[in-house]
Amino acid sequence: MGIPLNSILNLTEEQIENSKIELNITRVEAGVSYIDLWTGCSEEERRAGDPCITCYCGWPAGKKHNFYEGQLVFSFIQLSDNRDRWLFVSAAKELSVPEGGPTEVEVLAEYAPLFGRLIINYHKPQGYQLYIYHLKTVLDNATVEEILPDLYGGESFHGYDDVHLPYAKLDRIFRREIMLSYYDALESVTGVYCLTDTKTGKLYIGSATGEGGVAARWGSYLDTKHGGNKKLRELYKREGEEYFRENFEFTLLEWFGMSYDPDKVLEREQWWKDCLDTREHGYNDN
Repeated sequence: MGIPLNSILNLTEEQIENSKIELNITRVEAGVSYIDLWTGCSEEERRAGDPCITCYCGWPAGKKHNFYEGQLVFSFIQLSDNRDRWLFVSAAKELSVPEGGPTEVEVLAEYAPLFGRLIINYHKPQGYQLYIYHLKTVLDNATVEEILPDLYGGESFHGYDDVHLPYAKLDRIFRREIMLSYYDALESVTGVYCLTDTKTGKLYIGSATGEGGVAARWGSYLDTKHGGNKKLRELYKREGEEYFRENFEFTLLEWFGMSYDPDKVLEREQWWKDCLDTREHGYNDN
């Protein structure tokens, strides 16, 4: 049996009755996960439990209250490696709850040493991207998994067979804002990859064989959007930079060591083009 969450929070029965818990996954309007938003904030903001990192949405226009003045709110965000793992990022007291806007809160300084370090295990039912519960309904099933020695450092590289990244996330990786081990891993291999246009379903198959490996090739797409490809260049001229940021995903199909025969990598690239028919129905032109 795991350690009960309240053995760490140490709340009285009265405080539990007056508390809510946020379980945040994706900020829908931004189309980005809360864990990526959090890791992109400054260390000072993360250690302080900055309210801007979380939701604390009090009374959406035309809807019922999420919170009331005087309530305590404990905010957690889902870790991307396991949907049952949640990182404690903030705790606050609601000071005012205006209709249709964010609430005014006071961060509870006594919990600050745990912000970004406490990880709990809790199985949230399927549903919305943000859940707000009465804390008392969660406490019995939420257990402490670990307390990290320092701030959570972001998702680590899980292996070449699992590389599938949306454009915006890849961009942040290459800027060294999140998931620091990813860039080094991609720089260490050659391979065949797929770019997916999620709006149209069209694919582009490419390969990386030169110095810098897959990282160098994918970096060229981040810089130019089209990487020199004719059809992607036409798409860029027609739709602009934001189209790629919003709709493109990068997937590593096959990977090889840096000393692997480049001609064989190119053979695999052609095989994938033939297999997925990306010349006729995708963005490949040769």
